Amino acid sequence: MSKTILIVDDAPTMRQMVNFTLQTVGHTVEEAGDGVEALNKVKGGLKPSLVITDLNMPRMDGITLIKNLRALPGFKFTPILMLTTESVEGKKKEGKEAGATGWIVKPFTPEQLLKVVKQVVH
Repeated sequence: MSKTILIVDDAPTMRQMVNFTLQTVGHTVEEAGDGVEALNKVKGGLKPSLVITDLNMPRMDGITLIKNLRALPGFKFTPILMLTTESVEGKKKEGKEAGATGWIVKPFTPEQLLKVVKQVVH
């Protein structure tokens, strides 16, 4: 079943790779270059079934984005995955406390990404 997934990453090549991977299994993908753009899309009416966000981005990082999304009505239970090169336990804990559902460490394979997406999106 096709779901709308919002990808938030400041690296266009990363957004393209994730977008392509998700579209191959039928998902609809929206992209944002940072947390501010993502938040504006959501406030503008976008209702993704899943948000995949980078941690380190200009203007608004992934942790701040998660906190802002969790504060919105209707986003309390939306799965949010962190997609980052950071694998430090402290950052993972910070992400979890902000409301992240899970964590994918770069680099990853398309198969790993799809497996995690399948686990959190029903």
